Amino acid sequence: MEQVLLEIQNHVAVITINRAEALNAFDYDTLLELKQKIESIRVNQEVRAVIFTGAGEKAFSVGADLKERRHLTEEQVKRNLNKINEVFTDIDLLPQPTVAAINGFAFGGGMELALACDFRIAAHDAVMGLTETSLAIIPGAGGTQRLPRLIGQAKALELILTARRLTANEADHYGMLTRVVDRSNLLSECFAFCSQLLANGPVALQQAKFAIKNGMNADMHTGLQIERKAYEITLPTEDRIEALQAFSEKRKPNFKGK
Repeated sequence: MEQVLLEIQNHVAVITINRAEALNAFDYDTLLELKQKIESIRVNQEVRAVIFTGAGEKAFSVGADLKERRHLTEEQVKRNLNKINEVFTDIDLLPQPTVAAINGFAFGGGMELALACDFRIAAHDAVMGLTETSLAIIPGAGGTQRLPRLIGQAKALELILTARRLTANEADHYGMLTRVVDRSNLLSECFAFCSQLLANGPVALQQAKFAIKNGMNADMHTGLQIERKAYEITLPTEDRIEALQAFSEKRKPNFKGK
C-alpha cells in the first residue's frame, strides 16, 4: 500500500499521508515516499497549486511515528530527523503555492508540515500544536524557526514551551491559520481557495512567492533587488501578453504558465 498518495486534478495536486491507522505518523519509509512525490510535482508544469492532507477522519498527522522510534538507534533517529527536515524544506521551497488541509490532529511534525506550507485551512474540530517539549525534545522539523516567523517570537515561545494543544479557533486567533471551515467542506474550501490563486498567472504566482520568501530573509535593499529580478522574469512571458490582450477585449485571460 502506498503511504503517500498523489492525485492531480484541474492543475491542483493533492498529496495525502495515507497511514490513517497510525494517525498519519511519519516513519522513515513515509518520508522517502513523500520526498519522491514532492520531487515529481516540483518539475510538473501542469501543477499550479498543491494541497496536503491526511487520510481518514482523525488526523492530519501526529508527527514522528513513536512506535517506530522506540526501536531505532540514536543514529537512525538522527537519520529520520535529517530526512524530515530535508522533506519539509523541499515543501517550503516548492515553487507552487501550497495549502495544508488540516483535517484532524496536527501535532509535532504534523504541525511542522502545516507550517512548511504557505497556507493552512483547518476543520473547525481540528486540534493542533507543537507538543514536543512534553516528550522532553524540541520541534526538530522547522517548528522553532517557522512558527515565530509566522506569529512572532513571544507567541511562539509560549506555545512551544508550554506544548499547548490548540483548537482550530484558538490557532486562528494566534494567527496560525488562513481560515477555519466546517469539516464536511474542508477539501472543497481548499479547492475553492486554490481556484482563486489559479485565476492568476502561474509564472507570476511562483515569482511573487519567490520574492516574498527570499526577501523576508534579506535587508530591504536586497529584498527590493530580489523583487525586481522576479518581476523581470514575468516580462517576456506569453501570459503577460495574454493578460493585456484579455483586458483590452474585456474577457478573462487564458493563462498557460508560459
